[in-house]
Amino acid sequence: MTRHAWIDERLAEVPLFQGLSRKELRLVSTLATPLNAPPGAVLVQEGKQGYEFVIMLEGEVEVRRHGQLVATLGAGDYFGEMALVDHQPRTATVRTTTPVLMEVIPRREFDAMLAEMPDVADRIRTTVAERRHDLAAKQAITANA
Repeated sequence: MTRHAWIDERLAEVPLFQGLSRKELRLVSTLATPLNAPPGAVLVQEGKQGYEFVIMLEGEVEVRRHGQLVATLGAGDYFGEMALVDHQPRTATVRTTTPVLMEVIPRREFDAMLAEMPDVADRIRTTVAERRHDLAAKQAITANA
């Protein structure tokens, strides 16, 4: 099995990409670059500018805001879309807790993917809205504490 075929199969398991055609999955896999990271690697840093979208294929990461653990992500999860969509700095730090295999899509390719795949663009916009809402709710709780 070729690398692209294997990646296409893995991407088909990611909820964000479920229902995409083989052609669309191939487009995603050709836009992405596979990367491995060891445990303890910082993948994105809170407050820094974001330049890529990350899709988790294997392994686990922890997401921290202001040093507080807010989520644990694994295979099928993704992050980085807020910084790309909003053109704002990263809202959290993401660090690997296990060895990780991920697909990384740079900003230009991410924008091309959204332009070519309206269903994926809608799902990402929904995710961004949900994450913005969660972030605002957590900030309001912290401000009132």
